[in-house]
Amino acid sequence: MSHRVQIEYCTQCRWLPRAAWLAQELLTTFETELTELALKPGTGGVFVVRVDDEVVWDRREQGFPEPTAVKRLVRDRVAPGRTLGHSDKPDRG
Repeated sequence: MSHRVQIEYCTQCRWLPRAAWLAQELLTTFETELTELALKPGTGGVFVVRVDDEVVWDRREQGFPEPTAVKRLVRDRVAPGRTLGHSDKPDRG
């Protein structure tokens, strides 16, 4: 099955580098599971990650994500049961 990830980021806040870095992390981790990863410019402080049009992370509700947290959420939708190695360990906080 093909999966699409979209990262919508705020251009006013200059969050393109953060979005691009997260995109690189996801493409590297899920190179065979994803058929597309899109960066969508937005405004108003938006930073939202969607998998197949489902919001999995919204900065307004959850703050900025750690890549490992997003990787787990994406994995649960595109490759359930797959191990992420060290990324499967709980976040320290």
